[in-house]
Amino acid sequence: MDCFSETEGKRSHDPLYCNPGAPPATGFPVGFTDKLVVIIGAGPAGLATAALLGLAGVPYVLIERCNCIGSLWRHRTYDRLCLHLPKKFCELPLMPFPVDFPTYPTREQFLEYLESYATTFGIEPKFREAVISAEFNGDSWWVRTKGVTSLASGGEQPKLAGNVNMYRCKWLVVATGENAEPVVPEIEGSARFKGQLMHSSDYRSGEGYADKRVLVVGCGNSGMEVSLDLSNHNARASMVVRDKVHVLPREMLGRSTFGMSVWLLKWLHVQTVDRILLMMSRVIIGDTTRIGITRPRIGPMELKAVSGKTPVLDVGTIAKIKSGNIQVFPGMRRFHDQDVEFIDGRIESFDVVILATGYRSNVPYWLKDKDFFSEEDGFPKKSNEWKGKNGLYAAGFSKRGLLGVSMDAMNISEDIVQQWRDMRMEDVREIMSNRRATCPV
Repeated sequence: MDCFSETEGKRSHDPLYCNPGAPPATGFPVGFTDKLVVIIGAGPAGLATAALLGLAGVPYVLIERCNCIGSLWRHRTYDRLCLHLPKKFCELPLMPFPVDFPTYPTREQFLEYLESYATTFGIEPKFREAVISAEFNGDSWWVRTKGVTSLASGGEQPKLAGNVNMYRCKWLVVATGENAEPVVPEIEGSARFKGQLMHSSDYRSGEGYADKRVLVVGCGNSGMEVSLDLSNHNARASMVVRDKVHVLPREMLGRSTFGMSVWLLKWLHVQTVDRILLMMSRVIIGDTTRIGITRPRIGPMELKAVSGKTPVLDVGTIAKIKSGNIQVFPGMRRFHDQDVEFIDGRIESFDVVILATGYRSNVPYWLKDKDFFSEEDGFPKKSNEWKGKNGLYAAGFSKRGLLGVSMDAMNISEDIVQQWRDMRMEDVREIMSNRRATCPV
């Protein structure tokens, strides 16, 4: 028997390579599974981490509350959605996009890519399992899940039933991401509004909205594109721009704005890069202040670095606003029966109001750890931090898009694989030491 075989035999009754420990106070094993790593979330971050760990031979389980991978992209995005950045900045580790895909792959092409990625690396998530709690008991992480009988829609939560499953692991990777739950703000009078009120996660296409008065609340990338899509389908579209926001053209001089900014930042200070981007933006799309969109005082790249707030990449919405096809309103004050009152005193009637008010992390609802993740926003407390204590990791919370997802997955997998190999070598050294001690002189 070689040393590694003897090591595996030694640990055959302890798959976590540590003391079993008692289950935490939040529950007890019903359907019980031991794995070295539990990954929560089968979006791009969870898939990338699983692929890298699987190639290294680290035993893991990937848990997903929906019935598919990439559930946000499949169930909560509009039909016209494309990647906002060129595909070379959005690929997952070890697998580029197909060469025949366009520079900005469509929603369907991205989903096809994710499915192919999972197949290529043999990733088989545990679908329809929602995490109820996860906590560290001193020796290992205990993750409790329940079966999902009805998937979430809009701002509603999934319905749970069935037996409780319990997973015990040494390392826990939180890959539920920045956009786990839709944000539905409380707006005065919304309960009495007699028009249709919905979150953008339930919006698919502008078909069926022709001639309807539709107000989109929010001016991020989603709000801009939903407004554009509605206008393209002959809806009478309006958009609420409450906060200051940077809008940049998606491309400048035939190159992606993001790619250009990344290249410029290699040679120039961020504030110099911002001045170049804003100057070129003014030439290409004009002064957005004149159409009701005021820019922040801090430049787009510096603002992204200090706050994580991403500039909007325009794909045609600004031209629609300039032509009068999309109206811009300031912040909302309250709903009336058929109308919306704005903070400047104007009152307008709308048939439909779409809340493009974004998403939030749901980590604080189930993770019993107060040190690494913030209870306020569900993100790591320190910007770009991916490693906590006791084997806890965060994948996809860096606010750097799919590029950040890949970087997190590579950092996490390298860290876990190194620890795993060190543990195996410790056992080899222990076995060899025992052999020398028992060898006759």
